[in-house]
Amino acid sequence: MSSPAASACTDTSAPVLRDFGGGPFGIYVHVPFCATRCGYCDFNTYTAGELGTSASPQSWLAALRGELAAAAREFAALPSPTPEVATVFVGGGTPSLLGGDGLAAVLDAVRAEFTLAAGAEVTTESNPESTSPEFFERIRAAGFTRVSLGMQSAAQHVLRVLDRTHTPGRAVAAAREARAAGFDHVNLDLIYGTPGERDADLDASLDAVLGAGVDHVSAYSLIVEDGTALARRVRRGELPAPDDDVLAARYERIDARLRSAGLGWYEVSNWAAGDAAVCRHNLGYWDGGDWLGAGPGAHSHVGGVRWWNVKHPARYADRVGAGGLPAAGWEALGADERYMERVMLAVRLRSGLPLADLAPAAAPAVDRVVADGLAVRSDDDRLVLTDRGRLLADGVVRELLG
Repeated sequence: MSSPAASACTDTSAPVLRDFGGGPFGIYVHVPFCATRCGYCDFNTYTAGELGTSASPQSWLAALRGELAAAAREFAALPSPTPEVATVFVGGGTPSLLGGDGLAAVLDAVRAEFTLAAGAEVTTESNPESTSPEFFERIRAAGFTRVSLGMQSAAQHVLRVLDRTHTPGRAVAAAREARAAGFDHVNLDLIYGTPGERDADLDASLDAVLGAGVDHVSAYSLIVEDGTALARRVRRGELPAPDDDVLAARYERIDARLRSAGLGWYEVSNWAAGDAAVCRHNLGYWDGGDWLGAGPGAHSHVGGVRWWNVKHPARYADRVGAGGLPAAGWEALGADERYMERVMLAVRLRSGLPLADLAPAAAPAVDRVVADGLAVRSDDDRLVLTDRGRLLADGVVRELLG
């Protein structure tokens, strides 16, 4: 490839936007509040004790409204009309700490500045302990169509290592409450490979997930992130680091159980009971779509320009109050960077990477990964990972990018 590299700028809060990319447009809203901090988490989240009086859900919501209004003005100045919003995803943090009325206010703030498409997917993440039947009924009435619940494990000792506060059975109960409130699409998140987790613990978690009647499951291997409490415990020798062979075996165990129950993989870490159950918002990321990320620390991408907000809720509110987008920095992606991201993301999808999207120089690498049994050429000329290839997806990407 021979194109200019991405240009990055961190000395201005005003990204220089290009036009929209032509694909689906989504909005991600980041809620930075958590009741407690989980030992493995490195997300941009804060407990009430960490924030003190510098920020609150009320000041955050006021700033969110201001950012959405500023973004709408910026987008209105682009050559093409602002697309209708195909997906909204409220994540965190713990969005359910806002309560049903708070999440309804978030969706109202989005609707005040943008037009939701007919049939838009509207998702919120939730911690099982901060939900109830009334909570699910309220957000369903407000317009949410999908709920993602953090379960992680059904084993109490595993939850304890992760510093999760919910009881093992609460996630399943919350999923059933969401279904009873009218949600057709409910996801449960699992984390596998936690130190001390046994095969029997994972089997119990899968039994619970499948017994909950959800139509989507996300399963992620535990990653020990620098700077977290878990990383400090591993460094001190209190806990062993996750073992790659164990992680691979656990992934295969998860895939076999979910597949036998009718949930097929559509992205390396995600399984769904048919096309209607996939998370369309996340597909927008993997397919290189456009999205606005609103809230402290949120990332956005529009037409090959990416920017990221200031992280602390108080600074975020101050920046919004000063006018314009609260960006900490931005970059315009060059052709090399866009090509790299296309390969990295599309390879992870069951639909695969169109061979026509690959540079001619990648042809020998394609031959190698196919010969090694890591991928196949589909009938519609796509490179699709095999079951073994999913375990080595990062290596396949490295091979293709050479």
